[in-house]
Amino acid sequence: MELEELKAEIEDLHTKRQFSAIKTILNQLNPADIAQLLEEFSNEERLLFFRLLGKEEAADTFVELEPDNQEALIHAFSDNELREVLDELYLDDTVDIIEDMPANVVSRILRNTDASTRSQINQLLNYPKDSAGSIMTTEFVFLHPDATVEESFARIRSVGIDKETIYTCYVTQNRVLLGVVTVRRMLLSSYETRIGDIMETNVLSVNTHEDKEDVSQLLNKYDLSALPVVDAENRLVGIITFDDAMDVIEEET
Repeated sequence: MELEELKAEIEDLHTKRQFSAIKTILNQLNPADIAQLLEEFSNEERLLFFRLLGKEEAADTFVELEPDNQEALIHAFSDNELREVLDELYLDDTVDIIEDMPANVVSRILRNTDASTRSQINQLLNYPKDSAGSIMTTEFVFLHPDATVEESFARIRSVGIDKETIYTCYVTQNRVLLGVVTVRRMLLSSYETRIGDIMETNVLSVNTHEDKEDVSQLLNKYDLSALPVVDAENRLVGIITFDDAMDVIEEET
């Protein structure tokens, strides 16, 4: 169904106060399509329809909205609603949103995040605008080389729900990047196997201050899903995912 037809149908349902029917329509759409549809409505209507979305779907849709509409929603949210959206966002998406917001909105966002998240946000915001550090996320799975495959799967199940990717895990000791291991490799290994014995040590990584466009081209060239970002002492500080790289390439184009 075309955007204009969807808009007309939702307007008709709104007039009839058939909100469950509107919710059903929205639940069948991709978050990017929902965002495009919501852009067509007034701030009041957008807030009403946004509240019909589930938590995860609402967060994914929020990321796709234009900054001025994100700002309008933030102003309309209660603190509890804002926290619910922020809790579902990946950290790099939160940073991207903050960079487009006025100081009073940024202050409110930071007030509604926990101390650990605030610290990570401030760390990311301090990287130069065109650097790899500015587009990386700190939400990745790291494993210890001495851990067994069984112990590592337990860790992935424990922390993986909040991470951008769990298919590639990063092996570190005292935060220093030692290697990478894929979930596929772990699945093909016995539970007693040590991660250090099956990790790949020839790891392509980038420094936090490398140009983000060069890093994005690197990801594209080698067809990688993610790339680790390290500091001057080879300590793992984040990863850049393929979708973040594509955003940079699209912006440059």
